[in-house]
Formats: sequence, structure tokens, C-alpha cells
Amino acid sequence: MIFANGLLLRPLLAADAAAFTAAVLESVASIAPWMPWCKPDYSEQDALTWFAHSGSAQETGSAYDCGVFCLDTGDLLGGAGLNSINTLNKMCNLGYWVRSSRQRQGIALRCVQALSEHAFSQLALQRVEIVVAVGNKASEAVAIKAGAQREGLARKRLYLHGAAHDAHMFALVSA
Repeated sequence: MIFANGLLLRPLLAADAAAFTAAVLESVASIAPWMPWCKPDYSEQDALTWFAHSGSAQETGSAYDCGVFCLDTGDLLGGAGLNSINTLNKMCNLGYWVRSSRQRQGIALRCVQALSEHAFSQLALQRVEIVVAVGNKASEAVAIKAGAQREGLARKRLYLHGAAHDAHMFALVSA
């Protein structure tokens, strides 16, 4: 669990499935273009399958995916995590999404700050990458505001909705 600036980031539990599904369904219009798993027919079973996959990845040390909760109310605000953790090269990817009704409130930025700090201090990584599809202006703005350096354009870096897409490569590095 990570406590950070009014947020609680923790692994998702079966008891979170209904709230997670509601957050996903609320957010299809804003998130689905960038996250193909976010779809109009997303179900609690989809959520439980994701939670099981995330738990297995955490056990192997290849990812740390979590739900993002408001520390005061316990409301589920979205999801964030470190994935593709590469201990040999001391790097990982950082991803995030915020439910539509809570976007533009600094939640994604606080997630990036908390998770990158966790990656550097607890996992002893040296590099955290944020890969943003061209056109995803909201995610690009979060990466920039978090202080990530734009390192270039990676051609055909992401595969979304059956097609390859170019992506901006951002990185945060340890001090």
C-alpha cells in the first residue's frame, strides 16, 4: 500500500469489483481510445480476471498494479501501476487512468509522483518510462507536469484497437 497526498494506492480485491466496473463504465468515452480493455460491455468478471492477473504479476515481481482510492472517502478514483518491471536493467513502465468524474483534479499527477518514488526508493529502479499514444493530450500533460523528460517519438510503439500507433516516450530517472 502506498499513501500519498490524499490517495491510497493498493492492490485491488474481489470486494472492489463492482466499484471498479462502475468507474470503467463511467469512463469509456475518455479512456477507451487509449486503453482497449476499457469497453462499453466491461463486466465485474472482467474486473476479477484483471485483479487475478495483477495479483499474479505482483507475486512474480513483474508488476505492481493497484486501485487508486480517495484516502478520506474510500472512493475508487481509477487505477495506476508499475508494469514491465525489468530488474536487470532497473526500469519499468508507469501507467494510470482516472475515472471521468474525477479527471482534471491532479489525481493522475499524484499517482505518477507516488509510484515513481516507490519505484526509485523501494524497488531500487533507476528509470520509469511513461509511454503515451500520440493524441492522448491529457496523459501527455500529466507526464510533463510530473517532470518526465520527453525522449522522443517511438514509431508503432503501441497497439490499440487493431492498429499500431506512434507514442511519445517520457522518462523519469532516479537522482
